[in-house]
Amino acid sequence: MKGDDSMEIIPKHQTPILVVDDDEGLLRSMSATIASSGLPEPALLSDSRQVMEFVRNNNFHVLLLDLIMPHVGGMEILRQMKEEFPTIECIIITAIDDVVSAVQAMKYGAYDYLVKPINGEKLIISINHALERHSLRNNLSLFERDQSFSDLKNQPAFNDMVAEDTLMAMVFRRAEIAAPTDYNIVLTGESGTGKEMLARIIHALSRRAEGPFVAVNMAAFNRTLFEDDFFGHVRGAYTGAVSEKKGFFEAAQEGTLFLDEIMELEQTLQGKMLRVIEERELYRLGSTETKNVDIRIISATNADIEDELEKGRFRKDLFFRLNTFHINIPPLRERKKDILPLARYFLVRHAKKNGKELHTLDPELEESLLNYPFPGNVRELENIIAKAVLFEEGTLLTFSSIRDTATLAPTLAREKDDLLTLEEMEYSHIQRVLEATGQNRTRAAKILGIGLRTLQRKLKDIHDEQMTPQ
Repeated sequence: MKGDDSMEIIPKHQTPILVVDDDEGLLRSMSATIASSGLPEPALLSDSRQVMEFVRNNNFHVLLLDLIMPHVGGMEILRQMKEEFPTIECIIITAIDDVVSAVQAMKYGAYDYLVKPINGEKLIISINHALERHSLRNNLSLFERDQSFSDLKNQPAFNDMVAEDTLMAMVFRRAEIAAPTDYNIVLTGESGTGKEMLARIIHALSRRAEGPFVAVNMAAFNRTLFEDDFFGHVRGAYTGAVSEKKGFFEAAQEGTLFLDEIMELEQTLQGKMLRVIEERELYRLGSTETKNVDIRIISATNADIEDELEKGRFRKDLFFRLNTFHINIPPLRERKKDILPLARYFLVRHAKKNGKELHTLDPELEESLLNYPFPGNVRELENIIAKAVLFEEGTLLTFSSIRDTATLAPTLAREKDDLLTLEEMEYSHIQRVLEATGQNRTRAAKILGIGLRTLQRKLKDIHDEQMTPQ
């Protein structure tokens, strides 16, 4: 204890946890809750003016901060803390359930935001996760240097994601470090880079590996479908509900829920998802009985996240809950060393599927592939090789076999001195993007940066022109 008007307690044994609140009764209560859970007894401080100096003289990993305090508020301490000690995880505690404050705290770098009265179980979960994240981040800082695949501890787990470029070694290492934790993860990267495949690997390396992996494309849901498919329903919940149904949340219980194209979730539904993540419980449609939710969420997107958040199309508080850890997968054009190993891998796979003796790429074809930008990434490369295998009649996959894949011919397989008109280039690019997206016009329009109607009109114009006798 220090002074008559402030509380300052440091346990005899070094502790990684500091709790700051001007309410001394609450400090003692939280200390008892934390210590009784098996966590180290925390240090306690009631005078917010002393926080920075207190932290400088001790080795804290997690800081619990009251938002509203005399002298210096929790938000200001948080801002200073993240500037001077960015690796310390901060949990904001407040009596005010305010979305704006929560978003601001997360923006400054807070790990979590808890509202009084504090639920003891949630408090302990949050502190455990924050301590885990501190450890994770410190481990990550040790390998910010270039990684090699020999650094991986679970190399066989990544065998299906063929890669030789060191950029992917870093991706795999981040996935390997994050997998054993229970953090929600956001995977970013262009369409076709392999986000779902990486999500499945993370699941396989996690403590939830024996549980289900449930993959959902968020672009497919409107309000009605979302509530029924995600929350499920009880018998008689609505006309036609002749039996009870588990939703995706329950189907993924004790496993991983993969939400592809997460930024496509309608704004009206984002609050419902946030509640499930925060409360870890849900109600089936037509029921008043709560169902506990024990899942890990891995989300994926190829959208401009900053733009979506700044324009208010996606809730910041929801994104912060989903984005405990982030992994970005670089596009194929930025990892040239992966192009030929992937091409050879796909060659063997599709030759076997089609009963052909093909094992080698022609040098001229290799050069063409290395100089191609691959707007559709790995998925597009596989489609190119798969089609070429069908056309190839020899034992060597040649440049001419690519030329025979008509939709790609204008760009990939043309002679080097052959120049295209602007109209031909546009047609070629549209066809490449459609090929890369599996002819999904909605996704193709998004990649092209045009509206779906504009894409449909361009395709109609192309078709009409091709049908016009020359």
